[in-house]
Amino acid sequence: MDENNVPVWLITGCSTGFGRELAKLVLARGWKAVITARKIDQIHDIAVGFEENTLALELDVTSKEQIESVVSKAEKTFGKIDVLVNNAGYGYFTSIEEGEDDQIKAQFDTNVFGLIHMTQAVLPVMRKNKKGHIINFSSIGGLVGFTATGYYHATKFAVEGLSESLAQEVAPLGIKVIIVEPGPFRTDWAGRSLVETPVKIQDYFDTVASRIEASKKRSGQQQGDPVRGAEAIITAVLSESTNLRLLLGKPALDMAYEKLEKMKANFDAWKELTLSADFPE
Repeated sequence: MDENNVPVWLITGCSTGFGRELAKLVLARGWKAVITARKIDQIHDIAVGFEENTLALELDVTSKEQIESVVSKAEKTFGKIDVLVNNAGYGYFTSIEEGEDDQIKAQFDTNVFGLIHMTQAVLPVMRKNKKGHIINFSSIGGLVGFTATGYYHATKFAVEGLSESLAQEVAPLGIKVIIVEPGPFRTDWAGRSLVETPVKIQDYFDTVASRIEASKKRSGQQQGDPVRGAEAIITAVLSESTNLRLLLGKPALDMAYEKLEKMKANFDAWKELTLSADFPE
């Protein structure tokens, strides 16, 4: 394959889950990958046997300085960035009332502002080459809200809105955006990657606390396979489709359809009240 035609992927959050599996699949295809993690020792093994095609770098997406350094090194090493995968992120379990300011801000710093700053840093490279893909990890939790994860949902709803606008802005420049919306997958999301503020208010025991415990018990037994999910993402990137959203897994699809039906029923129920807010014709 002509070196100029070998795609270069920049993936955040490669220590576990989707980021790790994507990195492995990209390298196995003979492509090039800039793999990143907050602790670089957790990703060295991914590059074994693929050293010429791999650039492994330390990256905390809450640091604009590290982001700029990673993007600069990626461009200097490989000359371009074809695919940016904004995968770094984590969950936070708490009731809305008991959410802690420092934890809420930290979640937004990673899940939202980290994604924004990565995108801003990579866009000049893609605009120069008149092509590229930006893969923004949301979640079914970016479309549907549940108890115990309200602040996580807030970050992912933000990613959804941001990505919708971004897709419209960059489409004329040859750049595509895909929002990835996984359902429950066997990643570390509900395991060691999770942050939690224990529920202490008894009124929330039957809603928030019970869901937290149920989610923890299901960790490692979820229906979604991260390898198959990563393969689906690669297939979407290789396709000619301009579809914005990629749901992953049957639970995500079922929940998304249910949300659509509930929204339509809500809109229809208050249709006359909605229309009454306009000036009379």
